[in-house]
Amino acid sequence: MGGHSQTGHKSHMKEYMFIFFLLTFLTVIEVYVPSISSWSKLVKGVALTTLAIIKAWAVAYFYMHLKDEKGWLQFIAAIPLVSALYAYVLVIESIYR
Repeated sequence: MGGHSQTGHKSHMKEYMFIFFLLTFLTVIEVYVPSISSWSKLVKGVALTTLAIIKAWAVAYFYMHLKDEKGWLQFIAAIPLVSALYAYVLVIESIYR
C-alpha cells in the first residue's frame, strides 16, 4: 500500500552510546592532561591536539555517517584532515628550528 517498504528501522543506540562514552572518556583525559606537571608544554600540546583529532574523526565518522558513504566521499572528507596533519607537522617542525 502506498509503495512504502515494510522493512524495520535498525536502531543505532548501542553504537551511539559507545561513541558517547568514548568521547566522554577522551574529554576526561583532555581535562587531565594540563595538570600533568612532568610533561612539557610541547608534549601537552601534542597530546591535546591528538585527542582533538581523534574526537573530530569519531564525530564525523559515526554521527555524520561517513562510515556509510562511498569510498570517494570518505576520501574527499579526509582531504582537510590530511591538510591539517601537514600543518601540524610544519608547526612542530618550526618549533625545533
